[in-house]
Amino acid sequence: MPYQKELTIALNAVKMACRLCRKVQQTLSDVQAIQKKDRSPVTIADLGSQALISLELLQAFPEDPIIGEEDAGVLRDNADLCQKVLGLVLEQRDDVSEARVLAAIDAGAGHSGCPQRFWTVDPIDGTKGFLRGEQYAIALALVEAGEVVLGVLGCPNFQVREGGNAGIFHAIRGQGAWFQTLDGDAPNPISVDSISDAAHARFCESVERAHASHEDHERISRRLGITAPPYRIDSQAKYAAVACGNASVYLRLPRSSDYREKIWDHAAGAIVVTEAGGRVSDFSGNPLDFRKLVSNVGILATNEHLHEDALNAISAIFETV
Repeated sequence: MPYQKELTIALNAVKMACRLCRKVQQTLSDVQAIQKKDRSPVTIADLGSQALISLELLQAFPEDPIIGEEDAGVLRDNADLCQKVLGLVLEQRDDVSEARVLAAIDAGAGHSGCPQRFWTVDPIDGTKGFLRGEQYAIALALVEAGEVVLGVLGCPNFQVREGGNAGIFHAIRGQGAWFQTLDGDAPNPISVDSISDAAHARFCESVERAHASHEDHERISRRLGITAPPYRIDSQAKYAAVACGNASVYLRLPRSSDYREKIWDHAAGAIVVTEAGGRVSDFSGNPLDFRKLVSNVGILATNEHLHEDALNAISAIFETV
């Protein structure tokens, strides 16, 4: 089957990143955060995670561009921070130098244009959730000709079933979606729920109001007929919730009309949902174009049964605005 080498490398990279991130979150009482120019927090775990993933990809697929969220500028300006990140990376693989770690982080920054094939990585999606000790995700996807063909979503705090172990979701186009625990258990197939009556559905959205309009989401869910309160979690764990049947609908409408989504915030999660039997589109029903995501407004992920109803509810709400 296609993309098996890519999947093996991607799973190994995300597993290492999950181990690094769990250690940082569990053992540091004061996770050190730095403020980036866009005012989002970056942690040593963010940078260590991106280093590990990029190192694996550069070694296995040196010709593939990597598009990531972070760069190593802050580490070059802060020697103490750089040593902390290097130490964390060396715990996972002991064959790298400081220079290689910095170069690996920088490999994901500064790409322009639309390469035919590239990897996109979000080393910690949901950094604020990570800093609160709650949900976050390590997201890695392979994009070809604007379509996601492989996605790996590490969710170190997400339980598919209450009391179960957290783990990694993965999907390859045409090969279904799967979940395996971080302990290395064999992967199991996952699927979206089969709810077709919105009165029994649950929808999820971002915790952070800065990321999406809760008010608009509430109006849409009421119009759709959803009565349950929203399931608010950080990161692409929302996609995981839909993919494994813990939620039926995921809504994301940016608060600002000029905001455009980032491909690394959605690529891995989107393919996991679609391969689990769900559907992902923008609020006009168009497929997401993962070359840039510049033409898509809003994100809707559902169990498929509710997708058209949700699109109609969205259309009705905004026709009355």
